[in-house]
Order: sequence, then structure tokens, then C-alpha cells
Amino acid sequence: MQRDTSSSDVSASHVGRVRRRKHPSEATTDGNRANGQPLLVNDQNKYKSMLIRTYSTVWMIGGFAFIIYVGHLYIWAMVVVIQIYMARELFNLLRKSSEEKQLPGFRLLNWHFFFTAMLYTYGRFLSRQLVNTVGSTYKYQFKQYAWTHMILLTVFAQSAFTVANIFEGIFWFLLPASLIVINDIFAYLFGFFLGRTPLIKLSPKKTWEGFIGASVTTIISAFLLANVMGRFQWLTCPRKDLSTGWLYCDPGPMFKPEHYSLGESVPHWFPWKDLAIMPVQWHALALGLFASIIAPFGGFFASGFKRAFKIKDFGDSIPGHGGITDRMDCQMVMAVFAYIYHQSFIAPQNFSVEIILDQILRNLTYEEQKYLYEQLGEMFHERQLGQN
Repeated sequence: MQRDTSSSDVSASHVGRVRRRKHPSEATTDGNRANGQPLLVNDQNKYKSMLIRTYSTVWMIGGFAFIIYVGHLYIWAMVVVIQIYMARELFNLLRKSSEEKQLPGFRLLNWHFFFTAMLYTYGRFLSRQLVNTVGSTYKYQFKQYAWTHMILLTVFAQSAFTVANIFEGIFWFLLPASLIVINDIFAYLFGFFLGRTPLIKLSPKKTWEGFIGASVTTIISAFLLANVMGRFQWLTCPRKDLSTGWLYCDPGPMFKPEHYSLGESVPHWFPWKDLAIMPVQWHALALGLFASIIAPFGGFFASGFKRAFKIKDFGDSIPGHGGITDRMDCQMVMAVFAYIYHQSFIAPQNFSVEIILDQILRNLTYEEQKYLYEQLGEMFHERQLGQN
């Protein structure tokens, strides 16, 4: 009896191994899948998904263009609304992860700290730190408390840089944000039609074809868009107050075209013999390169975050896209980089007489301004005598 049982076990094991062998066609099919999910190019419902995504994209771009047109304060208001939606989605995610623990007051506490941080960030309205009134020592409560502060840090740390970029000139907000949108759209399109090779397991539908195609498109777009946006004072002038009127200013050397002669390097029938390129266009290439290569990793981090919570999207605010946080993950990284890059390479080189006079009037007292005027007068007088 024991020999028969052993024989039957061996046979069953042998059959199991035979059954687990894959047909060559199955191996080919698995090559077109990433992490158990089909690539976008093999998705049967991709055209319906593309239609929904396109509809939402048109509405977002149209509304975004209108807000850019009406000015700085309205862009600021848009950023605040986006922050509220992001916090709402992240708070909902936090609550869903522990639905079995029905502790009272935590939702109110989350929003309490959210608006507290908003007041502190945008106005420094509070003269002293708020006292934490929650005295519980439960581990779950402290974890929720820590999560709330991490969410606030994520939302407001990047938004502070975004608002700073807006008031330095809409250009420094609009160009980086547009490059992220362009990169996202063309990564989707290239992956949709040409994608074959999976890029990263955290984002199963991302492909190398989409990544490379979007990178090239984004860098070229950065160079061209900088030239177009740099022609409008409404986009390039910094906002020094909270008024909503139209802006007029000296745009500074970064936005003044420099002409490059093509000489004999072009055929005689070529219509352009020289090129007018703004210095800011060369800096835009750096922004385009960052938006293409580094910024998408904000999306990969968000994908890993969502996978840890076993969810597909942070929310459902935008049909076909997910939540606001799903659209802003890369924007957060890009806003911080744009601010640091502007302060490091643009601001020191973009001084103009108007900017210098504005700094004198804003930061010097009347006596200091008068002293500066007298010193300049003496210097000009001495120089005039020396020339004579």
C-alpha cells in the first residue's frame, strides 16, 4: 500500500510539472505584460479610456489658460484650491486604511491642522504656536497625528515654492507646469501607440518608448515655449503687490532677444538668415531636461505609495485621470526645482534699472535713499571732471 501511494505521488508530481510548462505562445504573451497587467498598447478598452482622458484634459487646459489670463491672485487661488483637494484625497486615503478604528474627531483634526498650516504659510497670522490639545497616548492616534503632519508638509512645502514662482513672474510658474503636462501627455501618446518595453514595475503601463519620446518632445517644447511666453510682459513681469492690474516693466536681459547670424551655413533659398533667441531659452532647456528625466520619478514615488495602500488612484476628482494628487505628483518636484534654479541662475543675471530702483525704494529708508543719491551725484561729478 505504501509503495502504491508513493508511486501515485510521483506520478501526480510529474503531471503537475508537465502542466506548469508554458507553451511558446504563452511566453510571448507574458512579454507584453508588466507586473501581471497588460501594457497600454494591448489594452482592449484603451480607446474609451483615451476619449475620457482627452475630454478631461481639454477642460483642464482651458480652465488653466483662463486663470493664467486673469492674473497672479487667481493663480494663487487656484493653487490653494488644488492644495485643498490634494489634502482631501490624502486624508480620505488615510481614513480608509484604518476604517475599523472609528475614533471620533480625527477628520476634524486633520482639517484643523490643514487650515492652520495654510494660515501660517500664507500670512504668518499666528504669533505663537498652537498648543496640541490631543493628549491621548494610543499608538494609532500618534500615527494619525504623524501622517497629518507629513501630508501637510508634502502639500505646503511644494506650494510655497509654487506661490514664490508665481510672484517672480507667471512665466516661472507656467513654463515648468506646462512642461510637466507636455511630458505626461506625450508619454501617454507614445506609450499608447508605440509602447512595447516596460519601464518600471511600480507603473506597469509606463514604457521606455513613451519615456524617450516624451523626453525629446518636452525638451524641444521647452525651447520653443520659452520664446513664445517670453514675449508677453503679463507673463514675465514680477508682481510686487496684491493688485490685479495689468503689468508693465522692463523684462530684463533674460527676455531680450539676441540675434545670431547663420551666415553661409544655410542654403541661399532658406528664408531666415539669422535667429533671434532669448537667453532664457537656453535655461528653459535645463527645465525641459529636468521635467523629462527627474520629475517623472515623483510619479513613480506616488505609484509606490499607492501600491503600499493597494489603491489605483488617490481619488476620482478628474474622470480618466484619478485625483488631483495623481496629476500634481510631478508638479511638486518641478516647482521646487524651478524655484531653486531661478534663484541660483536667473535672478542674479536679470537685474535691470527698474528692479534696482524698486529694491532701493522698498528696502532703504528715506535717509539712506538721500545718502545714496548724494553719493551718486558726487561720483558723477568727479567722473565728469575727469573726462573734461
